[in-house]
Amino acid sequence: MTILSNKINLETSFPNFNRKLRLGIIGGGRIAEMQSMAARMTNRWDIVAGALSSDPKKNILLSNKWFLNSERVYSSYKEMAISETKRQDCVDAVMITTPNHLHLDCCKEFIEAGISIMCDKPLTNTVSDAQQLKAHLKDFKGTFGVGYVMSCFPMVRQAKELISLGEIGAINQIHVEFFQDWMVTNELSDEPHVKWRLDPAKSGNTSCVGDIGTHACHLAQFVSGLSLTELRADFHVCGHPKTLEDTAFMSLKFENGIPGTLMVTRVASGNRGGLRLRIYGSKGGIEWDLEKCDFLRLNIHGKPDQVISRGHGHGISKTTQRLIRSSRGFPEGIIEAWGNLYTELAIAIAAQKDETALPDHLLQFPDFEEGFNGVKFNQAAYTSSINNGKWISIE
Repeated sequence: MTILSNKINLETSFPNFNRKLRLGIIGGGRIAEMQSMAARMTNRWDIVAGALSSDPKKNILLSNKWFLNSERVYSSYKEMAISETKRQDCVDAVMITTPNHLHLDCCKEFIEAGISIMCDKPLTNTVSDAQQLKAHLKDFKGTFGVGYVMSCFPMVRQAKELISLGEIGAINQIHVEFFQDWMVTNELSDEPHVKWRLDPAKSGNTSCVGDIGTHACHLAQFVSGLSLTELRADFHVCGHPKTLEDTAFMSLKFENGIPGTLMVTRVASGNRGGLRLRIYGSKGGIEWDLEKCDFLRLNIHGKPDQVISRGHGHGISKTTQRLIRSSRGFPEGIIEAWGNLYTELAIAIAAQKDETALPDHLLQFPDFEEGFNGVKFNQAAYTSSINNGKWISIE
């Protein structure tokens, strides 16, 4: 039986499935809970297996919490990859939500097993590791997604479409920032999810940049349609002493020399989800704010400002409507955005298994190459910061 329904209407919706896909989890922390919730919400995934913790007791506790069959609770990702491939009901994909330093080996294991992957960002800690991973993908028949979830909000997709249609004219500048405040005090320094993010052995050469700066960079490129070519960066520790940066300020250059800025910090009191994107062109500008994610500002010079709100109709394109679940005025947020990512991933995997071709540009979930670009961004920013803010090419 094929997975995709024979009746496919792509006008305003994605195709239905004849069966749910089977999802396994590597790493059982907070982000895994969020992604699992979102995947289940799509009604396209069942979570059936997991290697949730290197601590055996914690692994069992988490598997009970998620109602996993004990036969499919594994002590390691290696055991999971080997055991699942021997099953008739093998997982169709795994989500990898471990600390950064484990991404390379986890991905390699499941690439070799031929199992599709959704890997958290950053893809790896170094460009050389990402290149190594790319070499492993040469004969890979599965689907590889990367967790740049900010690109999966409906109004982000709407912004991308408006810009591609020339609504704001030729882009002349791009600005993006991501401000948070959860590291203002030192009270959380011993929490597991904080400690590894400040440990160079696990987080790599960056902390704030590799965690949220890469989201900001990806968002700017995704919406504008322009690749980042150069940057100069200054890393700072603005709060209590840390081994890695909690703040970074950058000047950017995109294709055709278009300038931009990127600012990220975790010590801006009063900011929680302070991701904001502003793109300006020869005819006008477009602005999106994560904390007001249902709304998109479109400003055409010389005309009244517009605020486009998420929902069906009222300026929302048919392409964007595929990603909308609730009516105008009923908020959607990060869980729904993750749901959109897992929906598009599921459709890609289903089409690959059914050997069915899908229309170009139907799916826009972040793929391996976007993850690779994120690693190059992180490394360029670090290199610039240790060279007194020298301009560094992304390549």
